[in-house]
Amino acid sequence: MKQIQAFFSVVVLIIIQACGGGSSDSSSPPPQTSNEWLIPVAEVVDGGPGKDGIPAIDSPVFESPIDTNLVNDELVIGVKIGQQTYAFPHSILNWHEISNFQASGTHLTVSYCPLTGTSDLWIPPANATNKTFGVSGLLYNSNLILYDRETDSNWSQMLNQAVNGQLMGTLAEKEKVVETQWQTWLAAYPDTQVLSRQTGFNRNYDAYPYGSYRTDSNLLFSVANTDDRLHLKTRVLGIQTSQLNKVFVIEDFPTGVNVIQEEANGFEYVVVGSSDLDLAIAFRSRLSDGTLLAFTPVQDNLPIVMQDNEGNQWNIFGEAVAGPRSGEQLDLASHFTAFWFAWVAFYPTPEIHAF
Repeated sequence: MKQIQAFFSVVVLIIIQACGGGSSDSSSPPPQTSNEWLIPVAEVVDGGPGKDGIPAIDSPVFESPIDTNLVNDELVIGVKIGQQTYAFPHSILNWHEISNFQASGTHLTVSYCPLTGTSDLWIPPANATNKTFGVSGLLYNSNLILYDRETDSNWSQMLNQAVNGQLMGTLAEKEKVVETQWQTWLAAYPDTQVLSRQTGFNRNYDAYPYGSYRTDSNLLFSVANTDDRLHLKTRVLGIQTSQLNKVFVIEDFPTGVNVIQEEANGFEYVVVGSSDLDLAIAFRSRLSDGTLLAFTPVQDNLPIVMQDNEGNQWNIFGEAVAGPRSGEQLDLASHFTAFWFAWVAFYPTPEIHAF
């Protein structure tokens, strides 16, 4: 097994380097902008291509759904800024990992780590002149480390925090993302804009650059903790707070829209999930005014997925779009969609929801 894993690692590194990255020894110590890290520096590894060897998309082109060639079950990262929505396909971000863009006058950064299956949307620091991020070439627990181009600080995607450099300790300001399949996103937002394959780079976006990685039992880089209760690459929605560490296996949700409302040590939350829609999101169920809402699912009316006991209807971004609270938003429960191995690497021994 070790020989197979080693061979696979070499093949993938060759593929990555062919994408424009420089060669480097993945066992070599990582370059440091300072000697201090918030994470164990011995567990920060060089991923192979080097800094910016995987190029971020800094001038994204967007197109209409009619012009895209996405297939129905392709995963996309859905973003909603004001009334405008955007879809960022995995097939493109597998090769770039980061896209810097502007929407409604706001600078934003979408990141996707193909090794851990995690996505996020950050607002860069307000006082930065250069409000963009790049791919550092470094990994922690196999997860993407971004760097900001203003201070060259290194940021852990899954920790949502600068872990090295001038901004060390700074938390990222997040916006909501919804990861789902293209046909679900399109049904919810038919007027969405889609990241175009006209990225300025010569890549085969029909090809997945990591071989059988999404489905096999191999890891390319070591992680701090492992757990064999699920297959390594099982996609889960994980919730992590001081009161709760729990995952929901996305493929185990029943078909249609399902709502799971729970409380754990005073933390009240609601999860919306569907196996056939390939969707899972989590929100706080108690509002800032102290009201605890009771939710039920809404079927076949995307982007609306649930209603509450007051008569409000809520969409997949936790926005009330009808009812007495129209215009209000639910707070996100701290969550990620991730491969199982990645979740337990950062947050060991989670509870697995029993369906």
